[in-house]
Amino acid sequence: MSSPIDVVTGFLRSFTRNDPDRIAAFVAEGFRNVHDSELGSGCVGREEYRRRLPHFLAAFSDRTYSIDDIVEQQRPSVTDVVVRYRFTATYEGTAFEIPGVMWFSVRDDVITKRVDTWDSLTFLRQTNQTDL
Repeated sequence: MSSPIDVVTGFLRSFTRNDPDRIAAFVAEGFRNVHDSELGSGCVGREEYRRRLPHFLAAFSDRTYSIDDIVEQQRPSVTDVVVRYRFTATYEGTAFEIPGVMWFSVRDDVITKRVDTWDSLTFLRQTNQTDL
């Protein structure tokens, strides 16, 4: 059995590869993917999440999540892991770096829920999509 932090860090590291199956293997069948950011879109279910991954991987090349801070909290039936991160990638030929926070719920070595909040305006500015 892996620790919840190992599950979460393994999940984040898996994005450096172009393997949707490997990424989706970290999430539960009923996985809830919640995006609190204006530009994000959530989904429910491992299969739907897996279906969306190729587009994400193609849109954001050279991607990596750098962990700035990580905290684990035990609850009776689940462990929460909160990660403050920096996402770096290239989008349409432009490199960018945005900060964010993900809140994971981990049970039985898989992620059951992820709530992702990242700075949409910084992304738009760094990729030259806004004058704000």
